[in-house]
Amino acid sequence: MSAVGTMKAIGYSKSLPITDVESLSDIKLPQPLATGRDLLVKVAAIAVNPVDYKIRQNLAPKEGEHRVLGWDAVGEVIAAGAEVTQFRPGDVVYYAGDLNRQGSNAEYQLVNERLVGFKPKSLTYAEAAALPLTAITAWELLFEHLVIQQQLPSSTDRTTEVILVVGAAGGVGSILLQLAHTLTGATIIATASRESSQAWVKKLGADHVIDHLQPLKPQIEALGLGPVTHVASLNSTESYFEQYIELLAPFGKIALIDDPKSFSALNVMQLKRKSLSLHIEFMFARSMFNAADMDEQSKLLNRVSDLVDQGYIKTTVGKNLGVISAKNLRAAHKELESGTSIGKIVLENF
Repeated sequence: MSAVGTMKAIGYSKSLPITDVESLSDIKLPQPLATGRDLLVKVAAIAVNPVDYKIRQNLAPKEGEHRVLGWDAVGEVIAAGAEVTQFRPGDVVYYAGDLNRQGSNAEYQLVNERLVGFKPKSLTYAEAAALPLTAITAWELLFEHLVIQQQLPSSTDRTTEVILVVGAAGGVGSILLQLAHTLTGATIIATASRESSQAWVKKLGADHVIDHLQPLKPQIEALGLGPVTHVASLNSTESYFEQYIELLAPFGKIALIDDPKSFSALNVMQLKRKSLSLHIEFMFARSMFNAADMDEQSKLLNRVSDLVDQGYIKTTVGKNLGVISAKNLRAAHKELESGTSIGKIVLENF
């Protein structure tokens, strides 16, 4: 790929523990050029996700190369390929991008326009950076996998759907709760164990909060809501799988986003007796396989942007760690690896 000049980036050449100063390094790379349906974006802010550290830990680049992570970005389009139709230079956009390509931990990034939305006007760059990956994940999980009934944000109608959101205080849960509260009439039960996490999920739209460190069934039965119809399992799926089966109504649905160590531990044939269905959400599937409907991600990001600007959806920033540098990204990875972060971790400017 031809390039003009160089740019700052943060990358890694070996899979090292995050405590190692070389686990992420400040580097220089050629600045890429936009062709085809690609936009060249000058990155202004990023967010960090568990996928970043999972790839860093498990996928070492080829000898002598650096890999650049990062799949949440906000920035200005500075150039567009000849086939681009939806955006032009000067547009401010947000997106998660494509796992097959260089990530957003760089001053400039190429991204296919079908994966990009217009940044919410009412948010700062850093506030908007918290949203793309988790918004896409939550939207696809709720409306494409679980097929929760959608309604207008202005509607006050309640449905008979009851959704249990396990691990609700994290990045995906923080936006999923808001989407479910705004666009559905479902009753939302969120799990959170710490007082700070419980306050966070209530603020974001949970109707009821239970403690996932305690058995789920007695807590849910005490609410008197009837059986759960849908489960959004955002972490520790294998720990709760049998409880989900017990809680769910016949023809109920489970959607997960985590990576159970052993799918044999899930014993999926237990689902048969109630005719339950299991769905695995991976928001990079469309981009990795160049799906015919890849532009659905652009459409939903624009929808989320509108909902933000109309006041229905709030940013899910938990912490801003300052400038985009190897030192600050190492701190972000370390916090995410601890599993205790609330909301999203963002960084801005180089």
